[in-house]
Amino acid sequence: MNPSLISSDIKTIIEGNPVAVATVTPEGNPNVIGVAFVKVVDGNKILITDNFMNQTIKDITHNPRIAIVGWNGKMVGYKLLGNATYYAEGEWVEKAKLISENKGMPVKGVILVSVEKVIKSS
Repeated sequence: MNPSLISSDIKTIIEGNPVAVATVTPEGNPNVIGVAFVKVVDGNKILITDNFMNQTIKDITHNPRIAIVGWNGKMVGYKLLGNATYYAEGEWVEKAKLISENKGMPVKGVILVSVEKVIKSS
């Protein structure tokens, strides 16, 4: 098992604040969206619910590389780099439906991010 890359401090920041999620379009253009809520599901995996995404899903289907940036009110932040997999059904989607922040939201699918590198920004 890989050592945990996401410390409790990082988890607090990225779960407690909106984050930016960056991908690259099939044409090679940058794409970034704001996401109100993400969930760390183990030491190196982040679950992002697809409630209203379109371009981001197309992007990771073409190129799974992804960056997530989160920061707190004191401007302490982290950039997490990794690979994303999209699930339209199955175990991860069912788990997302149980997350309280998704109550009343359309859970179309989920992005599961395997974090490979964490960079602190200050």
